[in-house]
Amino acid sequence: MRFLELKAFYALIQFDVSRATNFSALYDKVRCCRVRPTQISQDATAKICASIDIACTWYWKDVLCLQRSAATTWMLRRHGVAAELIIGIQQLPFRAHAWVDVGGRVVNDKEYVSETYLVLDRC
Repeated sequence: MRFLELKAFYALIQFDVSRATNFSALYDKVRCCRVRPTQISQDATAKICASIDIACTWYWKDVLCLQRSAATTWMLRRHGVAAELIIGIQQLPFRAHAWVDVGGRVVNDKEYVSETYLVLDRC
């Protein structure tokens, strides 16, 4: 595993523990993470999303959308990308879902997810 994938794996663990113990702790961790002023490479978003995907395959249990999206948002912000964690619902049948948005574009899910779900919160 490369360094970025190890960081992604660590982020998944952190957000799994936060999600399991207290949703507000997970939410605050993402909300309080500011975008770091760094040199952003052209493909930073793609590299980070790919590293999260790889870390998810190595994770010992199913990674839920909230855990995955919170970890992705946190990592993107730490690497200088202004990412938003979006939490939405679908009314019938009732479902909740989380995804990451960068500059109005969904980066860690299907592009049409923002049309399928009503946005409850942007963090």
